[in-house]
Amino acid sequence: MLSLIEGYRRFRETAYREHRALYEALVARGQSPRAMVIGCSDSRVDPAILFGTEPGEIFVVRNVANLVPPFAQSGNYHGTSAALEFAVRSLEVEHVIVLGHARCGGIAALLNNFAGLGSDFIRPWMQIAAPAREKAVDQSRKAGADAQRCCEHEAIKVSLGNLQSFPWIAERVRAGKLQLHGWYFDLETGELLQLRDEHFQPV
Repeated sequence: MLSLIEGYRRFRETAYREHRALYEALVARGQSPRAMVIGCSDSRVDPAILFGTEPGEIFVVRNVANLVPPFAQSGNYHGTSAALEFAVRSLEVEHVIVLGHARCGGIAALLNNFAGLGSDFIRPWMQIAAPAREKAVDQSRKAGADAQRCCEHEAIKVSLGNLQSFPWIAERVRAGKLQLHGWYFDLETGELLQLRDEHFQPV
């Protein structure tokens, strides 16, 4: 904890002081980011660091395995869906990016049947990506593909499909007011890949 407090003090004396005018403007005018990033909770993949953004530039929600659930109006808690609604309907972002990454622990748990992990929340949450697991296992058996990487890629595609199940997202996409993107960060090489025509290619 002491290292976190020391980090805050360094931030206060350097970055905060350097961007003081920006923070004051954000307080006075509010935020108006053009993009939302749905990232993983993994401590190794911080969207703000990865993309070199300043405060107020991107709206970020992070969860296990950067998943987007399908649209559902139930009485359950929907943290990611609530963040989506705020970003799209209130902030009117122009881009929503699903940012996956290599060596994702959530995907590894899904592939390994959650061995050694609690099942209260992780198991039901990761069922969102069950179709990705099926495809990855199938590709691994047929073509010798890397099941982990394949599942990470396919989970991004699942989330992009689920985004389209939100009526106010689909409406804005059809109207040309919103674009959806699938990106993948390779921790091993530092390379960023973008989904194009069902395949991930370097940006």
